[in-house]
Amino acid sequence: MSRLATRAYLWYRARRTPSHELPFPEQRRLRQKTWRPPPLRGSSFERVEAVGVAGEWVVAPKLEATGTILFLHGGGYLYGSAQERRNLTSRLSRAGACRVLALDYRLGPEHPFPAAVDDAVAAYRWLLSEGADPARTVIGGDSAGGGLAVSVLTFLRDLRVPLPAGAFLLSPWTDLTMRGESVTERAERDVVLDLPGLRFCADLYLAGADVRHPLASPRYADLSGLPPLLIQVGSEEMLFDDARGLAEKAEQAGVDVQFEEWSGAGHVFQASVPFHTQARRALARVGGFIEGVLRR
Repeated sequence: MSRLATRAYLWYRARRTPSHELPFPEQRRLRQKTWRPPPLRGSSFERVEAVGVAGEWVVAPKLEATGTILFLHGGGYLYGSAQERRNLTSRLSRAGACRVLALDYRLGPEHPFPAAVDDAVAAYRWLLSEGADPARTVIGGDSAGGGLAVSVLTFLRDLRVPLPAGAFLLSPWTDLTMRGESVTERAERDVVLDLPGLRFCADLYLAGADVRHPLASPRYADLSGLPPLLIQVGSEEMLFDDARGLAEKAEQAGVDVQFEEWSGAGHVFQASVPFHTQARRALARVGGFIEGVLRR
């Protein structure tokens, strides 16, 4: 997808994006009506309650699932839903040959940090109680959901809960301080994010909590003992340093890390099938990663 086409699409979407001045439930309701790329045709979506945490099972058509993905959507911890990410989750189901539990974790500002972490941890433990094998399970997320996935891994490790086989992180937001150089250096190149918006989300999600808390900003967490990670990031995005810095810190902690920079791509470009030319290839790489860690 060209930069001009990306800007045109985002302008079209922004014209239908609710104002921050509206109450958050109304903002989210209107966002649900915003047009998005459709899910993979023939996929199934089934609502589920995981110990009080809502979500949905997503299964690609004609799929013989070999494992399970726990997927955590992005949206700055204030927005987003499993339904909004159906294009991505249905394609992840096919790419990874897995059923996907797309979680609707609680959102700020009504439910500030650490509600999202608590919900995602509870959902993973519910999966295990329902018979999911950790060795046949992966966790993943995009943007804020990518950072949340890392926080969940460190939380589970400290609880001595069996960890999933791996994790894939798509444009992860891992440092809510926004101190990475790319936040300013790539601000003009990023057609999706902006610094005031990121700060708005961080402030309302944290609600006064320490921005460097390792479960809020996993760039400051101890990453030792985590399973293999696949980190994908676009070269044009403000959060580039979030992804690269996390990869470097994880490698220093002895974690098996695959870091992929996608030239010319923007924030969570993987969710833009069929509009982004590299999205299909990136998702195929995610599928290959999942196949590899589930085979170990």
